Amino acid sequence: MLTKSNIKSQKKHYEIMSKIYNYTAFYVSEPFSESSLGANATKDFCYYNILKAWKGADSSFPFNNAHDTTYNVRDSSDWELTLKPRLRERLKNSENIVLFLSEHTINSRALREEIDYGINTLGLPIIVIYPDLKTKEDLIKFGKNSLNSTVKRLWDKLPIFRDSKSKVPVLHIPLNKETIRNALNNVSFRWASKSEADDYFYNK
Repeated sequence: MLTKSNIKSQKKHYEIMSKIYNYTAFYVSEPFSESSLGANATKDFCYYNILKAWKGADSSFPFNNAHDTTYNVRDSSDWELTLKPRLRERLKNSENIVLFLSEHTINSRALREEIDYGINTLGLPIIVIYPDLKTKEDLIKFGKNSLNSTVKRLWDKLPIFRDSKSKVPVLHIPLNKETIRNALNNVSFRWASKSEADDYFYNK
């Protein structure tokens, strides 16, 4: 059961694009190259690779990677002239942002730009995956219908997210394949749905 406290029944009158892209935001040290050993030693990048592996093993897994839509970005190219425009192009092609927020996340320039532009300019819904938390119960206060202090403390790792998230619908989930599958299939967390801005989570 999805709780917002209570999400309105999913809207029927909106346009769904034939191709839905998910923009994955995660911390990596810069300059960045997917082929480097340093990238693969970065925890948040490894979590992103888990999504790619699930998709590679099962084409029905509902992850449509926006990072496949333009050339590699976090390399040694110029930030203002090349990297930032490419990030923004990918975000414009996306229906939501999948943010990995962990104990290893660092408030980098690229991550700030992704979240700031995604929320404050495009109004994209956010699906936050907490890799340090493995079950839905790990996110919730014991005996209460609200997110716990462990989750809220992680928001401080990325102040632009913490301070801007009230503007868009945000779904908070653990690193669990079936929960992530359900979240990616949930049309309430796509841009076209225009769902109410709030914090949401699964409580069952």
